Amino acid sequence: MRRWLRLTAAALAFVSAWGCGVIVRGVQRGATSVRDSELFHQGRHGPLSAEEKEWAKAAWKYFENNSSPATGLVGAVDRSPAASLWTIADHIAAMIAARDLGLITQRDFDIRFSAQLQFLNTMPLFMERLPNRLYNITNGSMINPQSQPEATGWSALDLGRLLLWLRIAAQRHPQYREYIEKAVLRWSFCDVVDDCGGLHGGLRGGDSLRMLTEGRLGYEEYAAQGFQAWGFRTTRASRIEPFDRIRIEGVEILHDALDPRESGTFAPVLTSPYTLDGMELNWDRAEDRQSNDTEHTDFVMADLAQRVYAVQEARWRHEHVLTARTDHPLSQAPFFVYDSIFVAGYPWNTISDHGDVVLDKSLVSTRAVFGLWALWRTAYTDALMRSTRDLYDPQRGWFEGRSERTGGYDQTISCTTNAIVLESLLYKVQGKLFGRDADGSYLDTVLADPFRARGRCFPSERKACRDTP
Repeated sequence: MRRWLRLTAAALAFVSAWGCGVIVRGVQRGATSVRDSELFHQGRHGPLSAEEKEWAKAAWKYFENNSSPATGLVGAVDRSPAASLWTIADHIAAMIAARDLGLITQRDFDIRFSAQLQFLNTMPLFMERLPNRLYNITNGSMINPQSQPEATGWSALDLGRLLLWLRIAAQRHPQYREYIEKAVLRWSFCDVVDDCGGLHGGLRGGDSLRMLTEGRLGYEEYAAQGFQAWGFRTTRASRIEPFDRIRIEGVEILHDALDPRESGTFAPVLTSPYTLDGMELNWDRAEDRQSNDTEHTDFVMADLAQRVYAVQEARWRHEHVLTARTDHPLSQAPFFVYDSIFVAGYPWNTISDHGDVVLDKSLVSTRAVFGLWALWRTAYTDALMRSTRDLYDPQRGWFEGRSERTGGYDQTISCTTNAIVLESLLYKVQGKLFGRDADGSYLDTVLADPFRARGRCFPSERKACRDTP
């Protein structure tokens, strides 16, 4: 509301001055200045400071250090041999940010992005249908979590983030659009998204394939946007019901009402899905190409994001505990945690992948801090950044965060955190990262041909949903 009032006041002042006959040279330049000001942008906006440029350089070092020339892939954590579709999307986001922020030349970008396209157009697929969950970054083979050769299944959430960033790449660098679309045309979407718009992951166990729901209230809605960007209907995945409400620090938080013992999925309330949606899509629907950054056409996600921000700020004000919570890797067992606002019946709970409570592993997460800092320009995000601004090695990248209990560093360095640092800084400079598509494409031509690309369940092949609850 305050932002709307500021915008209205600025507009009235401009109209009033014009109506009173004030003649000022450079009216067009002045109007452009108003349009590009922070009045028209969610959160922070403007050129990077000298310090912020150093932050960007440090984040890009991760990708320089961990890229495999043979495949174009980047490891999920420092010196890791494994990459997921999520980290491929991270790498694409980082490359685009590095180019737009002037960290690399266009030729550097072309070399890197072309290698990524080469892999996407030749990568082995799980059961010849979809990208596997993990790949070896050196030889491009499908691997399991122990980095052994194995086809294990697919992740709908990871695929959704990759689809979104492939669309952003095609919008911003249309010279690669044909090759991006050729990669996507290799995939079959019959198993990952159903006719009623539900998203399904697949996990092989022995000789069986188990279909599963991978996320709820946050990541599922975010991933659905990636599918929507390619024309898929995601009615079920985009619906937040069923949910319950709980009040934490005076803020009403929505959380998944499904019992994880029945659904098989923990659904923690986390920061990252909402900040990613905010920076990339401005909490707009994927089909929206027109609204400016102060309007949010996906008002449900915008409202949930505001609650996630507000409850963490409220904890700081009430308890004087700096809080920026999300999922992240660790440098020691259990090596990955859901550092949540609410999960498994408790606020400020931290659990492992297996549901073990590990409260001593909670962090002021670097990736969460940067997302909050970019999207909310407040005293609280200033305080978060003061605590985080030095958590990097200039030659290796950004550390995962600061221990919420002791203040010490967790010195894990991951692909996702360094990509989010770059993405946040690009958002500060440019605002919403998702844009508009040019008319006509290789994909449109192929899908319009009744003899090509059939049997892969693209949107044009979908049947009407008959059993949406």
